[in-house]
Amino acid sequence: MKLLIAVAALIVCATAFEYTAEWELWKRTNGKDYSSEKEELYRQTIWEANKKIVLEHNANADKWGWTLEMNAFADLESSEFAAMYNGYRRSARKSNATRYHVPTGNALPDTVDWRTKGAVTPVKNQKQCGSCWAFSTTGSLEGQTFLKKGTLPSLSEQQLVDCSDKYGNHGCQGGLMDNAFKYIEANGGIDSEASYPYEAKNGKCRFQQSAVAATCTGYKDIPHDDIDGLQDAVANVGPISVAMDASHSSFQLYAAGVYDPLLCSSTRLDHGVLAVGYGTEPSGLFHEEKPYWLVKNSWGPDWGQQGYFKIVRKDNKCGIATDASYPTV
Repeated sequence: MKLLIAVAALIVCATAFEYTAEWELWKRTNGKDYSSEKEELYRQTIWEANKKIVLEHNANADKWGWTLEMNAFADLESSEFAAMYNGYRRSARKSNATRYHVPTGNALPDTVDWRTKGAVTPVKNQKQCGSCWAFSTTGSLEGQTFLKKGTLPSLSEQQLVDCSDKYGNHGCQGGLMDNAFKYIEANGGIDSEASYPYEAKNGKCRFQQSAVAATCTGYKDIPHDDIDGLQDAVANVGPISVAMDASHSSFQLYAAGVYDPLLCSSTRLDHGVLAVGYGTEPSGLFHEEKPYWLVKNSWGPDWGQQGYFKIVRKDNKCGIATDASYPTV
């Protein structure tokens, strides 16, 4: 019995040492520096809990069809992560839209990827500011500007954070893509990223008419929950602003594959992103062809698949087709 207890103690110590060594490496890799020993201990406790989630999930990755990883957000609880990095405010959405996307009736290709057409700017990073809605807005307007005018501008999210409050947005405290489109139309345009760079905090409006890089004449909504309409828009219009429920640790720690969680809301949306394509790929235990949306995120290129993710293209998973829209140029 004493021998068994000693062996068990050695295993526990070895595991603790392994986690401590891995924790130190993770901190160095991700540039983490905490304000106190108490804060670090708290963060390490969360990190270890997330480590268990990742290990348990990845042990059955063939079943789930996607993998997780200990990325730069692994020291955050899912609730605090959502508060810092999401920011879509569905409660602000208006139901009085008068312009809707009308399906083209065209035969849809099996695969679409607007990145290959030059309609998508590099992945950006919203940092600890709930401005996802601004990045979704600029992404769809950048794409429409390219498709209509032949040039791909990188547009200013910071201008939307600072200047569109009168249209129902709240800067780093959240906003809505449709409200941002309304502001850009009424304002006569949006400045370039270079002239109005991103600061990840609320600031005073510094819009310059001379630096306008894109304009829009309005926007169109895709009818709620219309998956077919969203597919038609992605295929025929370009990158589309969409929102989703991104409140889960399985999304926070997403690494690769077709995201298809068991529990995900189609109405409690908290994150604005950009649908840039769709397709199918083998996924799951039997490697069946699974349809997916290809989506650009705004958490930097080190998250997910170089800043992108794939989410299953069925049943309006996580509300991806609930509040979709795009600007008109």
